[in-house]
Amino acid sequence: MSNQITVQSSTIPPYFNPAKVGEVWRVPYQERAAEAEAWAKEHNVPPAAFDQKRICLLLIDVQNTFCIPGFELFVGGQSGNGAVDDNRRICEFIYRNLNTITKIIPTLDTHTTMQIFHPIFWVNHLGEHPTPSATSISLADVEKRIWKVNPDVANSLTGGNYELLEKHAYHYVKQLSQDGKYPLIIWPYHSMLGGIGHALVASVEEAIFFHCIARQSQTQFEIKGDNPFTENYSILRPEVLVSFDNNPLAHKNHQLIQQLLEYDTVIIGGQAKSHCVAWTIDDLLTEIKQVDAALAQKVYLLEDCTSPVVVPGVVDYTQQANEAFTRFQAAGMHIVKSTELIENWLI
Repeated sequence: MSNQITVQSSTIPPYFNPAKVGEVWRVPYQERAAEAEAWAKEHNVPPAAFDQKRICLLLIDVQNTFCIPGFELFVGGQSGNGAVDDNRRICEFIYRNLNTITKIIPTLDTHTTMQIFHPIFWVNHLGEHPTPSATSISLADVEKRIWKVNPDVANSLTGGNYELLEKHAYHYVKQLSQDGKYPLIIWPYHSMLGGIGHALVASVEEAIFFHCIARQSQTQFEIKGDNPFTENYSILRPEVLVSFDNNPLAHKNHQLIQQLLEYDTVIIGGQAKSHCVAWTIDDLLTEIKQVDAALAQKVYLLEDCTSPVVVPGVVDYTQQANEAFTRFQAAGMHIVKSTELIENWLI
C-alpha cells in the first residue's frame, strides 16, 4: 500500500469550500456543469465508458439528516463532528480520483411518518409514544404489552385492520431477536421524504454532480427504507423479508447486488459505520461468500469516511462498528484511507 499523500489544490476544483461541508445550500448545477466539462478537457478526463477497470463508489446515506449538525440523527462519532469531517474527505476523495471512479452510487434513506421504527407507531397503556433514540422495543416488551401498536395508525397502514398490524409487529420483533439483529430501535423522525433532511449533503452532491458531468457517468441513486413494516439499514436488503403469514414482506435489492459483484472494485463510505454502513457491508459479504469468497478482496472500506452512532450518555456503538470492520478485514476486504490514491491500492 502506498504512503499517504497530501491533497494538492491542483487536483480539486477551486470552487470547493471545505468550510461549507457542514452547511445546507443550493448547488448551482448549470455553473458546475460548465466547469466540469472545462475541467475534463483541461485535465484529459476520459468518459467512464472507456475505463478498463470499472470502479464503483458506494456512498451510504450521505444525507443532511445524518450529516449536518443540528439535524435529526447527526452522526457525530466520538469526535462530535464525525460526519462533517467524513464528508469533507469524501468530497476530496471524489475530486482527487475523478479519472478513476467509474460510477458513484449514493443511497438515500427514505421514510414517511408512520413506520415501525417511528414513535407514532407505538403507545403504552397511557397512550404515550416511546421516546426516540432512548427506546428499544424487545419481544418481551410486546408480549407484556409494555408497548403495543397504536390502533390509530391501522387505518393508514392496513386499511383499519388492527389485528393484522399487531400480528405483524409481534412477528417483526420476534424475527429480529431470532436473527441476532439489533432490537427494534425507535428513532426520531428522520430522512423524511420531501424534507430537507432527505437530501444529500450539498457539498457531496456537488462533487457527485461534477463527477457525473466530467466523466459522463450517470449517478445511480438507490432508495431504501420506505417500507412501513421493516427497518432497512442495509441498501441490499431490509431487516425482515418474510411476514408472519410467510408471504414476502420486502425483497432484497437483487439488481444492485449483482451490479456490485460485477465491478472490478467497490469502495464504500458514508453513515453510519455502526448501522447502515456495517449492515450493507455485512450483506454484501454474505452475497460474496455464496459466489466466491475471494471476491471480498475487491472491496475497499474508507475508514476515515464513516463514523459510528454515538449519543453521549445514551448509546455508543463505536465498539460494535470497529468489531464489524475487523471482521470484514479478516474476510479479505481492505481497510483504507481516503488520502490514498485508488491507483496505489490496486498495484
